Amino acid sequence: MQTKTKNRERTEKLTLMALLTAIVAVLAYLGGFIKIGGLASISLTLIPVVLGAAICGPATGAWLGAVSAAVFFVTPDAAAWLGFSIPGTIITVMVKGIAAGLCAGLVYKLLEKFNRYLAVMVSAVVCPVVNTGIFLLGCSVFFMDSVRSLATDNGVSVLACMIIFYVGLNFVFELIANIVLSPAILRILNVINKKRTA
Repeated sequence: MQTKTKNRERTEKLTLMALLTAIVAVLAYLGGFIKIGGLASISLTLIPVVLGAAICGPATGAWLGAVSAAVFFVTPDAAAWLGFSIPGTIITVMVKGIAAGLCAGLVYKLLEKFNRYLAVMVSAVVCPVVNTGIFLLGCSVFFMDSVRSLATDNGVSVLACMIIFYVGLNFVFELIANIVLSPAILRILNVINKKRTA
């Protein structure tokens, strides 16, 4: 009986992972075509990443982040970044995607025992912060010549250039979307939890 329950839970988890993988792939691809003010692509991929990390754990969060990162390479934005540095783009994009999902899962797991609502909220904040933080770190390591050139052309500091032109409104949009949709994520978690205990 216990084996049947474990097998059912494993099957449910794999099915959910497959569904979330498909959702992340579609959102990551479509996000490359939607711009805010012509500067930054908007992305909703971090929402299912946080959901998967909370329901299935940090490894699933890392997997979903990796899928989102890999899909980036078939979007229109990829060509410009690859033109700056192929290895730098691959390393930055893959590391930020994987780390964002992994950290969201670890934070959720750490805080879940105290308060699930707090766990979801903090995970929803951590995911875009890690994603953007590693992106900025990658810019400073791999793309500094391009950043300096753009900063000089626009008469702004290097830091302002990174924030305005490379991060833009994307981070703000991701952060707000994650925070606003956190209660919906929590409701989904509660429904899944009720079904498991029923």
